[in-house]
Amino acid sequence: MNRDLALGPEGRHPVGPADLPVLATVGGDAPRGRLHHQVPQLDLATLLRIVREWRWLILAAIVLGLAGGVIATMMTTPLYRASATLEVNPPRFQVLEDGEGFESQTSNWDFIATQVGLLQSRAVAERTAQDLNLAANEKVVGSGGTIEERLKRATGVVAGGISVQVPEEGTLVRYSYTSADPHLAAAIANGIGESFINAGLQRRFESSAYARQFLERQIAKTRADLERSERQLAQYAQAEGIITLSSAGAGGSPEAGNSLQGESLAALNGALATATARRVAAEGAYRAAQSSGPTSDVNASTQALRQTRAALEAEYSEKRTIMQPEHPEMISLRTRIDALGTQIASEGAQVSAGRSNTLAQEYRAALAAERALQGRVNALKGQVLDLRGRSVRYGILQREVDTNRGLYDSLLQRYKQIGVAQNVGETPVTIVDRAEVPGGPFKPNLPMNLLAGLALGLVGGLGAAVGLEFLRDTIRTRDDMRSKLGLACVGQIPKRAGKGDFVEDLKDPGSPVSEAYSATAAALRFTTAQGVPRSLMVTSTGAGEGKSSSALALAQNFARRGTSVLLVDADLRKPSFRAANEDIGLTKLLTNDEEVLSHVAPTQFDNLSLLPCGPIPPNPADLLSTGRFAMIIEEAMIHYQLVIVDAPPIIGLADAPLIAHACRNALFVVESGVTRTRQAAEALNRLEASGASLVGGLLTKATAGDADYGYYHYRYGKLDSREKIAMIPHHPEG
Repeated sequence: MNRDLALGPEGRHPVGPADLPVLATVGGDAPRGRLHHQVPQLDLATLLRIVREWRWLILAAIVLGLAGGVIATMMTTPLYRASATLEVNPPRFQVLEDGEGFESQTSNWDFIATQVGLLQSRAVAERTAQDLNLAANEKVVGSGGTIEERLKRATGVVAGGISVQVPEEGTLVRYSYTSADPHLAAAIANGIGESFINAGLQRRFESSAYARQFLERQIAKTRADLERSERQLAQYAQAEGIITLSSAGAGGSPEAGNSLQGESLAALNGALATATARRVAAEGAYRAAQSSGPTSDVNASTQALRQTRAALEAEYSEKRTIMQPEHPEMISLRTRIDALGTQIASEGAQVSAGRSNTLAQEYRAALAAERALQGRVNALKGQVLDLRGRSVRYGILQREVDTNRGLYDSLLQRYKQIGVAQNVGETPVTIVDRAEVPGGPFKPNLPMNLLAGLALGLVGGLGAAVGLEFLRDTIRTRDDMRSKLGLACVGQIPKRAGKGDFVEDLKDPGSPVSEAYSATAAALRFTTAQGVPRSLMVTSTGAGEGKSSSALALAQNFARRGTSVLLVDADLRKPSFRAANEDIGLTKLLTNDEEVLSHVAPTQFDNLSLLPCGPIPPNPADLLSTGRFAMIIEEAMIHYQLVIVDAPPIIGLADAPLIAHACRNALFVVESGVTRTRQAAEALNRLEASGASLVGGLLTKATAGDADYGYYHYRYGKLDSREKIAMIPHHPEG
């Protein structure tokens, strides 16, 4: 596209204050200290965009993974797997406790885990190699080497191909063997099971034989100790004259009841206790008879006399009612009554005296017997105490005899049990399912390899795409601008498809580029509370991001709607627009006090005027740092409804912040997929430091993956070779 533009000598569009529409005034200062650069977030939308953009890379990775799966399948040697199943039952032991026997079983998990470890041991592998004579099989160990070396290689082949599955529950252990030969796989799998069982039986036999030999030696030693201790006990008892009545109560001493003295003392103690009880009873009866009144014996012997006296007393009482006591008959009755009382007293005294004498004799006899027994017991106590001193050594010897006898009996019992267990020959491991010759290889598995290749390719492609995306870390979409820069996106401009004239696209309201800038112009009406800013600077991070094209497109779009617009080319280093008269321009105004309208040139667009750059100065930053540029903008705002300033890039130059300070409003242009996030964030921070208000960001040159259309692309070229947009008004013919 031809970007050389020429300006005609006329075309100024001055307007008075009364003609100005109600447009937005300059906004306030932008907030300071805003964080523009944020860590990229890998959300679903970002991931879908990455997949869409890097789809060919991901597809290539998937194809490569599938090809790798096919190649791996073709290059892998077919392997056959033969499986067998063993039943492992933990052994049970007979345990005696409190004289009662019960069976005890070891922990299932510990025992099964031990058996699984033994099944995979090198000893079982070596035994299998020996039983199957694999050292002589050239298919297994090849040729050459000594017998020991070939056996070692065969053992390694067996140990390397076995795989054991530890059961989570139950007692069934499933194992398999893998080999390139199906018949060899089945033979080795069965040989491993048989060798494992035989090895277990051999270990039990060897352990039983060793235990028998050990017990035989211990029994012989214990028998000698028992005989020696028995002789010592007999010699000591004979020397001390200790005679025991019974061997019961092993470990006890003779005075505990097994000696003659002990037996006699125990009998006398019993007799003494009986005599003491008899004496106490006799003494109690005697004392009671001494202190008590008439007993039942006295009453029985005087009962007739007392009845007779009672009858006479009754008669005496009856006659007293009619007779005086001095009457001879009454005196006779009284005399008889007194005589009977005397007789009763005499008879009672005789009976009481007889019984007291009897009780006294019984008491004296019991007391004599008690004293005799007490004397005998005292005599035996001395003998028993003497025996106790002489029996200490006897008790020690007796306990040694009992200990040796118990140990001897225990060893004999254990020896018999080992003999029985050895003769039975039981094994806790049995073969449930023997291995059969596999009907086909389990490796290579083409579907699994293809699936693995697909997964690896997909993961690798996604990982590479995400890695490249984050390594590049550029602004590509509206969401990137919002999430990475914290900046509102007011528009997204597509990349132009094919070659053509950008100015012609702007003249066509239906072109994608024109439509996109129209949407951007509409969005600018909502950037401030008053609408479109009166003065707007358009800048970017670096060169070639489309800021000049965007400034022209926005100016043309507003002009097409009837707004008088002044486009100011403030890039004093590499201007993008040229006028027909090269003696006018911004650099001239910055060095004199002339009016702005005297340096404004018309363009081919209605209502759009241009303030060109003019001659390129040697010191652009010095010219812009004076207050003259702000005065020019203020004066231009008096004559035009909208002033759009095309500013130079921000990074590396001091011009853009100075221009932003004067314009007070800035539109930040970002090239999709090119502008790096950190550089853009630094540029935004410099803009905000100048006090300018960021009205938003404009995303240019968006790809079809980022929008539903292409985007326009151009480069920020050198001064002597760059193209300039011709701003020449069209004049009617004639």
